[in-house]
Amino acid sequence: MKNKKTIIIDEKTPLLLLAGPMFLELFLNTMLNNVDTIMLSHYDEYAVGAVGNANTILFMMTIFFNVIATATSVVVAQYLGAKLYEKMNMIYTLAVMFNLALGVALSLAFCAANPLIMDFLNVSPEMRPYSMIYIYIVGGSGFVTAVFNVMLQILRCNGYTKIGMWVSLAINAVNIVGNYLFLYGPLSFLKMGVEGVAISTVTARVLAVAVLFVFFYRAKIGRISLRLLKPFPGKLLMRMVKIGLPSAGENLTYNVYQTTLLSFVNAMGNDAVNARVYCNMLIWFAMIFSNACAMSTQIITGHLVGADKTDEAYKRVFKTLRTSMPITVALASLNAILCSYTLHIFTDNENIIALGQSIMIVDIFIEAGRCLNMTFVNSLKAAGAYIFPLVAGIICNWGLGLTTGYVVGVSMGFGVAGIFAGTATDECIRGLIVMYYWFKKKWVGKSVVEKKTA
Repeated sequence: MKNKKTIIIDEKTPLLLLAGPMFLELFLNTMLNNVDTIMLSHYDEYAVGAVGNANTILFMMTIFFNVIATATSVVVAQYLGAKLYEKMNMIYTLAVMFNLALGVALSLAFCAANPLIMDFLNVSPEMRPYSMIYIYIVGGSGFVTAVFNVMLQILRCNGYTKIGMWVSLAINAVNIVGNYLFLYGPLSFLKMGVEGVAISTVTARVLAVAVLFVFFYRAKIGRISLRLLKPFPGKLLMRMVKIGLPSAGENLTYNVYQTTLLSFVNAMGNDAVNARVYCNMLIWFAMIFSNACAMSTQIITGHLVGADKTDEAYKRVFKTLRTSMPITVALASLNAILCSYTLHIFTDNENIIALGQSIMIVDIFIEAGRCLNMTFVNSLKAAGAYIFPLVAGIICNWGLGLTTGYVVGVSMGFGVAGIFAGTATDECIRGLIVMYYWFKKKWVGKSVVEKKTA
């Protein structure tokens, strides 16, 4: 029987109904990461680059968590669109329990590999202790993030996007207060610094997970119980892994590729590392609107494909692009114009600011290509076409992005801006490729819902 609390999502659902709260959620999530950097920039400049390095690695951990989280978003959206409500609780339980187990295993693995990670990234001796302690604390509690990611996807696909926004706001408040207490407030005498910032981050995420579970039950979305896994739904798990692995593989190859580029930047000196960290904070603000639109379109597309409305799904994706592309490019251009002022928020080092200005000019092209990628790749995944984005990602990341970045940034001596030029080449060409794949409707017929047995 259909859950009375389920929100109907179809071709008539306004994009901003989902994208608006998601935009604010992504904005606040960006602030959560950036608050650590901003507050640390006034505490110890080496700690800034160190946390930036650590977050790059921790993002790789999140990619593994997204194997099931991504599959959950696809399966839940399509099954809701097909009105197969009786299977939802089993899907919810399987997703949460599997990601919890995976989270515990990966948390232990990343902590054990911490010294090797520092060596691979060529982290400087000044930054190494900070990076390692941050990974031990935040990475060691990665299982919390694993559960958070799945629960957030479940709520989003059911139409509850505002809860993510409010939870993100609460996380930021807790994190800011915790950072202040450890860095400048009553607990500053402990001189914990980066350790205190990491503890604040973990505390905020634990509280966030608790809130999501409370909302899940209060809204009567469904229930999670180990009894629902008897007999164990092995075929469903394999289907979800089959969906999630290519998506995670695409994100993983991109992150490894970016990590390799980061090793090039680390070899250019601490100013280059910090310029990259500061610019990435500004860059995130330029991309979150298009990202929110892409994520919202993914949910709508999943529901439409599940309901066998392929023509409506096809048109909806291009409609999203007409909104997100001009706004994204405008924001990136504004970033480039204002960065000589905004970078002063973080540092007075003129060399870092000069490097940042060149980065932000290149980023205009990165954001245009990234907008194409996010819009069409997310929609392809929602439609069940999860292999092609992986293939396109591997070829373009390593064949174009890494090669161009190394040649322009290292060999030709353009420095960190040249590294970003490699990313721009990758994003723009890959974006055109996935757009063409969607345009030719190669994704039609790849739905994960088997309506004959429904």
